[in-house]
Amino acid sequence: MELVFATNNKHKLEELQAILGDQFKLLSLNDIGCNEEIPEEQETLEGNASQKSFFVYEKYGYNCFADDTGLEIEALNGEPGVYSARYAGEEKSAEANMNKVLEKLTKINNRNARFRTVISLIINGREKQFEGIVEGAILEEKKGDSGFGYDPIFQPTDFQLSFAEMPLSEKNKISHRGRAVQKLVSYLKSHEIEK
Repeated sequence: MELVFATNNKHKLEELQAILGDQFKLLSLNDIGCNEEIPEEQETLEGNASQKSFFVYEKYGYNCFADDTGLEIEALNGEPGVYSARYAGEEKSAEANMNKVLEKLTKINNRNARFRTVISLIINGREKQFEGIVEGAILEEKKGDSGFGYDPIFQPTDFQLSFAEMPLSEKNKISHRGRAVQKLVSYLKSHEIEK
């Protein structure tokens, strides 16, 4: 079954194709000729995921899913949250975003944080949402060089490694996106979905 994943982020596509296996063929926005900026104007992760998936479905006619992910830091009242990608500015620099977080947490002992992903799936015009959460803490400094986004400064609870130090297969088992995708996959597999 073909499904459009509303992203052009190669890392996300690889990560998800690995989890989905060969029952589903993931198409990116490039694959369907969507080169425009998809609107993300909502105040919540749920709203953004929904807005993105409906945009693709209504404009291009493909069954699809979109996700929105936020890093929610307890001591910062849930920041950066829905603004995670552009926390330090519109250029969406992961480096600048991480530096801003580390700077804001200087002299703060409570480093509890969680990653939360919401996936909006549209099949034949009907939406279903899935959520994945992983609890953890913000490190004092960046560690590791795999992964993307805030991975080098996030250490999941009960692990000694940051997300950026873990092999992808390990991260997929416990990550917020991995957990949301597992729910998506079991939903897709348990509901015979017509192409």
